[in-house]
Amino acid sequence: MVPDTLLLSAFHVETKASGFYRDRIGSGERPTKLRMMDRSFSAPEKADDADRLLYTRESVREFPDLRVADRSFNEPQNLSDVNPQQSDYRWATVELVEWTSANGEQLDGLLYTPEDFDPDKEYPMMTYFYEQYSDDLHEHYAPEAHRSIINFTFYASRGYLVFVPDIHYKEGYPGESAMQSVMPGVTMLANRDYVDSDRIGVQGHSWGGYQIAHMVTKTDLFAAAEAGAPVSNMISAYGGIRWGTGMSRMFQYEETQSRIGGSLWDMPMRYINNSPIFQADRIDTPLMMMHNDEDSAVPWEQGIELFVALRRLNKPAWLLNYTGEVHWPTDLAEMRDWTTRMQQFFDHYLKGAPAPVWLKEGVPAVENDRTLGLEPATGTSE
Repeated sequence: MVPDTLLLSAFHVETKASGFYRDRIGSGERPTKLRMMDRSFSAPEKADDADRLLYTRESVREFPDLRVADRSFNEPQNLSDVNPQQSDYRWATVELVEWTSANGEQLDGLLYTPEDFDPDKEYPMMTYFYEQYSDDLHEHYAPEAHRSIINFTFYASRGYLVFVPDIHYKEGYPGESAMQSVMPGVTMLANRDYVDSDRIGVQGHSWGGYQIAHMVTKTDLFAAAEAGAPVSNMISAYGGIRWGTGMSRMFQYEETQSRIGGSLWDMPMRYINNSPIFQADRIDTPLMMMHNDEDSAVPWEQGIELFVALRRLNKPAWLLNYTGEVHWPTDLAEMRDWTTRMQQFFDHYLKGAPAPVWLKEGVPAVENDRTLGLEPATGTSE
C-alpha cells in the first residue's frame, strides 16, 4: 500500500457480505470500495517485493483457497485447489433466516440444507447455538471430526436441515433468554412443510450445553438433545474454582457469560431458577451428555450431578467421559469416537436408525479396553 492510505476490512451487518475499502488518510473523502461480496475473506498479506496481496476467500460451498490480486483486488488469481474432491460429494447450502423472539426482537439465524434439497420432502432438523452465529453465513466448514459440536456440512450432506439461531440475552435470565430467542425460530421452521416437526434435535457445548439442559426442562419439542459440559447447578458451580488456574468461578456467574447480575446471596432465586438440576424431573427428552474428568472450564461434577439425577428419575440419559481429557476431546481418535457416537445418537432418534450397543446397553468403564459398543445392538430394528 502507498504510505498515505489504509486498507480497511468491511462487513455488512445485515447481508453478511464482506470485503475491502481504501481510505486516504486526511483526504476528507469517504473510503473507496474495492471489493464487497457474499463471501468471507481472510486478512490479506502484502508480498515483500511485489505490489500484490495474498488472501483467502470462502463460502459454505467454496473452499478457502489461496488467491493473489493487486492492491485494488483486481485480476485475482487462484494459487491453490486444495479440495477438488468436493464435487464428488453432496454438500450443503445455507440461507439467512429471520424471525421474531418471544419478547419482540428481530433475530437472525442460519439454515443449512442438503445440496439436493427438495421443498416437497420432509427432513429431520438439527438445532445448534452458541451466542450468535449469523455473521458466519459465508464460513466454509469442511467435514471433519469435531471436538464439541456437530459439523454443519456433514449433517446437511447426510440429509439433515441444520438451524443455527442467534440469541439475545436479558441480564439475570440466561436460560429464559435462550428459550425466548431459540424456540420461536424453531417453531417458525417446524411449521414449514419440509421440516418434520417430530424429528427435531438440539446440540450444544459448554455455555450452549447449559442452555440446552435448561431448555429441555421447559419443552418436549425436541426428539433428542445433546448437552456438552453443561453447568447443571449454578449454586454448586458458583462456589467452585477453575481447576486450571485456581480462579474463583463466582465472577463468571455474576458478571460475564452467565449474566446472573449479582451474587448468590443477593439473588438466590436467579441461581435456582437458572439451574436445570432443580427441574430435572421435568426432562422427558432423551439427553446425551459429554463431560471429561480433566475439564478446567466447567467442573465435570456438573455433568455427573445431572446424569445421576436423571438416572434416579428413570429418565433416558447418557454420560460420556473421555478419561484425562479437558473441556473437549483433543486426541483425534477420541474426537472421531465422539463424532461417531453423536451421529449414532441423533440418527437413532431422528432417523430411526438401529441403536448401537452403547446407547441401548451402555459400556461400563471396565469394558472400555475390550469393546467400544459402536455396533448395532442385537434385537433392535430402530
